[in-house]
Amino acid sequence: MHQAAIFDPELVRRYDRPGPRYTSYPTAPLFDADFGEPEFLEQARRSNQELIPRPLSLYVHVPYCHSPCFYCGCNRVITRDPVKGRRYLERLLCEIELVAPLFDRDRPVVQLHFGGGTPNFLVPEQLASIVEKLGARFSFGEVSEREFSIELDPRHVDRGDIAAYAQAGFNRASIGVQDFDPDVQRAVNRVQSVEETAAVIDDCRQARFRSVNVDLIYGLPRQTCSGFERTLDTVVDLRPDRLAVYGYAHLPGLFKAQRQIRAEDLPDAETRLRLLGTAVDRLTAAGYCYIGMDHFALPEDDLALALSRGGLHRNFMGYTTHAECDLVGLGVSAISRIGDSYSQSRRDLPEWENAVDAGRLPVWRGLALTFDDALRADVIAQLMCRGDIDIEAVERRFGIEFEAYFAEVLSRLRSLAEDGLLVMHRSRITATPRGRFLLRIIAMCFDRYLGPAPAPGSAQRFSQAI
Repeated sequence: MHQAAIFDPELVRRYDRPGPRYTSYPTAPLFDADFGEPEFLEQARRSNQELIPRPLSLYVHVPYCHSPCFYCGCNRVITRDPVKGRRYLERLLCEIELVAPLFDRDRPVVQLHFGGGTPNFLVPEQLASIVEKLGARFSFGEVSEREFSIELDPRHVDRGDIAAYAQAGFNRASIGVQDFDPDVQRAVNRVQSVEETAAVIDDCRQARFRSVNVDLIYGLPRQTCSGFERTLDTVVDLRPDRLAVYGYAHLPGLFKAQRQIRAEDLPDAETRLRLLGTAVDRLTAAGYCYIGMDHFALPEDDLALALSRGGLHRNFMGYTTHAECDLVGLGVSAISRIGDSYSQSRRDLPEWENAVDAGRLPVWRGLALTFDDALRADVIAQLMCRGDIDIEAVERRFGIEFEAYFAEVLSRLRSLAEDGLLVMHRSRITATPRGRFLLRIIAMCFDRYLGPAPAPGSAQRFSQAI
């Protein structure tokens, strides 16, 4: 059983620097355009020929949103035109026809996630038609094993929609909130009432969804500790099964919508730290367990149980309880992980449309992992999911002598150990309760692609650790 994480403001302050979130290693900026459709086909073929082929996880990207949220860094298209949704749906069904035959039918789909954008830009009947097509072309696992989730904007959920999602097969929902403070909502162009959010959560419970997640963000413009505490109190009263409390990454050089946010309206570094501390204190007092990164869950939730049993996993959709799967991404900009490879579909919507219309897989870029990539990916995944590294297991799996292979890394880890982030033994490296809030910092020691820190004032590729 994991010891409870301890939020140490001084330690966090000292190590708050930009770094990857490690939903993959190597990270997406390293994907290469030389990896295209032929490479994807070869990786899919190899994955079917493994001694025990992995189960499948499917991700479906719906890019449309009715209005822009200024904090957003997702790949989305702003429109209110339902015709665009219908045309996208038609092409998505065509893409499923192109991709599904590449994977053997005896590989069960145990996870399905709809993200965006705003998946519920599409009406329930359209979403159900996608699930129906997937069920016809892939083999869905047993109902008890499935984790079928959808991201929802409560502002566009009508009465009866949740019941329709449940009928289509969805059993988990993730609801965007960010902050209930009206001043903050106006600053980020997302005005959303407590009442409409609570109605969606209640409907999910009535429909017997297995879990409901709520997303919050700290570090938004005009956010204050007192206002965020009121939001936390409201959310705790709603009692979602899980929460994700993300730190806002202000990267206006990368995300055009963020240029609508005035830098002078953003909380300073010290206030951001207090905002996170407030969230940790309030959620812990309410009985939530810290899972890792930005995630909290009730003790009886599947994520908390998986953490305690050592069965937590991580992919582009975040933390999951399922054993390692091959991830197949569908839709514009979707990312796949097939075997020891990553690939991403075209991010530009017209380019994605043209590829699908021509009967081609819309692969834009990707990466086949080297031995070193796969080794470091395994080590980083252990850190992010368990908070420790089983050195002897790594040596057996990869046929290396850990201390010799990672000599340079171990020298960097020793300084973190001296600061109390981790404990080093011959057979195991373990994050301390205080170090669990800085897993990204520990993982960065194993990342051979990280260059020097960007100069002050220059554009950053990654968000701050806190």
